[in-house]
Amino acid sequence: MQFRDLKQQYQMLKNDIDNAMIEVATNCNFINGQQVKDLEQELAEYVGVKHCVTCANGTDALTMAMMAWGIKAGDAVFVPDFTFFSSGEIVSHAGATPVFVDVNMDTFNISTESLELTVKQVVADGKLVPKAVVAVDLFGLPADFNAIRKIANKYGLLVLEDGAQGFGGNIDGKMACSFGDISTTSFFPAKPLGCYGDGGAVFTDDDNTAQLLESIRVHGKGKMKYDNVRIGLNSRLDTIQAAILSVKLKAFRDYELANINNAAVQYTAALAGIVKTPVIPEGFYSSWAQYTIQLANKETRDNLQAALKQQGIPSMVYYPKPMHLQEAFNESAVTIGMLDNTVKLCDTVLSLPMHPYLKDKDVEKVVGVIKKHL
Repeated sequence: MQFRDLKQQYQMLKNDIDNAMIEVATNCNFINGQQVKDLEQELAEYVGVKHCVTCANGTDALTMAMMAWGIKAGDAVFVPDFTFFSSGEIVSHAGATPVFVDVNMDTFNISTESLELTVKQVVADGKLVPKAVVAVDLFGLPADFNAIRKIANKYGLLVLEDGAQGFGGNIDGKMACSFGDISTTSFFPAKPLGCYGDGGAVFTDDDNTAQLLESIRVHGKGKMKYDNVRIGLNSRLDTIQAAILSVKLKAFRDYELANINNAAVQYTAALAGIVKTPVIPEGFYSSWAQYTIQLANKETRDNLQAALKQQGIPSMVYYPKPMHLQEAFNESAVTIGMLDNTVKLCDTVLSLPMHPYLKDKDVEKVVGVIKKHL
């Protein structure tokens, strides 16, 4: 059994993907080919924003947002404590200070109560200037952007939507990657929409921001690539990855999102009352980057993971360590409060096999092992 079955996906899409790759190789348009421009238009239309600027990976997408906003030393950027490292890393990279915020136990996303309390404390301390919040769409579920936006407006914060795991999710029909002043995603192979290597994208409705992002991703270019008007990055999406993503985006829209949500419904129904299953608030729709359950404690979680492994069932712990305990942030971050929810989640979460090609018998096998063990 595969944790995320990219091999089966390739077999389903093999002819179209092979033809797309061969076309790029035949034309030798490996960098900035027409497929990149076409994909950017497709992604912008799907998400429902004016501009999509593709780049080399999801971390670069977040970095480009920090650069476009001029985030710098002395600025505070609020980041959920329960997330992947890059969500905070890009803040330190900019010279600013990540300030970690606790998360909601049901949704795994940033707690708006903790966010406002933390912002108030930073304002009261007066040592840092609150500038932005990184709102992560964790495990496929969009963060609570209605509440986040109210807090952001109240304290003058920019909103950066980290949609690396959230692409395809929505709130009342409004798509993930459209909620931030700038939004980003990742096309890492295991993400909801993944390429065959690294890739990322930045989304915005602001014309000037889009123009700035296009400059940043190609060495800060001006009128041409040898006219450099700012310090930028070398962060382009390869043409071959764009060609692959165009094929996969069609399957993603046509049936993969529906399939993966059907698998989630099966898991939730079968595991109700056995473990704590993910909560999808009313009006929210998840793209299920992960299906993550919660156990009573670390020992129970670790023992269940071992039992699943014995039966040939892969599982993963996302994430075993809070951001505020990462050694890399010892000198560069601020933690306010105990962040109790994150600490507990790191000891109790377990992600189960989840992908659009998961068969009913696979779900039944996973559930059977869990029920027998617990």
